[in-house]
Amino acid sequence: MFELVCVTHRRLCTGHLPQRVAALCRGGVGRVILREKDLPESDYETLARQVLAAGGDRVVLHHFPQVCTRLAVPRLHLSLGRLEEDPAVRERVALLGVSVHAPREAVRAQELGADYVTAGHVFATACKEGLPGRGLDWLEQVVRAVSIPVYAIGGIGADNLAAVAQTGAAGACLMSGLMTCPDPEKTVGMLIKGLRAQA
Repeated sequence: MFELVCVTHRRLCTGHLPQRVAALCRGGVGRVILREKDLPESDYETLARQVLAAGGDRVVLHHFPQVCTRLAVPRLHLSLGRLEEDPAVRERVALLGVSVHAPREAVRAQELGADYVTAGHVFATACKEGLPGRGLDWLEQVVRAVSIPVYAIGGIGADNLAAVAQTGAAGACLMSGLMTCPDPEKTVGMLIKGLRAQA
């Protein structure tokens, strides 16, 4: 089934991030990637403890393998560059996700043992201001290049979610829409309902 993934951005989040994560999980988000890589590692670990208490095993840590080790969390998401620098990290976690920006990068991530990749950015997004989206045809190329699940990211919302699902992607990552919506639980529920109606 097509899965919705939240990628966090605490600076965009209205209200308390752990509370929002709990509401998103109640609504049906399959996974939460705690992406706050601009934080110092110690501050990230403090936030991770709070978010893990709210989201449990749906929470995937990001960028800091040592935090995974210290908190006994076997789920990690990295950039491809970070994985290439330390490929042995694959052996230290049960679930490894990798961010990619080209079909060949997805292939490389799979070769290094990634369990899934996030591919983007698919549509224009404020997070990549001034850069055009790579588009749905590009996303299909990434999906066809690998046998592991591909999650689309970048500019994805209710208006284009069904089109993303039709590419064969395993799911979609949403950031700003889920960080700013007034009712996170209801918003996720409506997105899922919309997808089912168009399936």
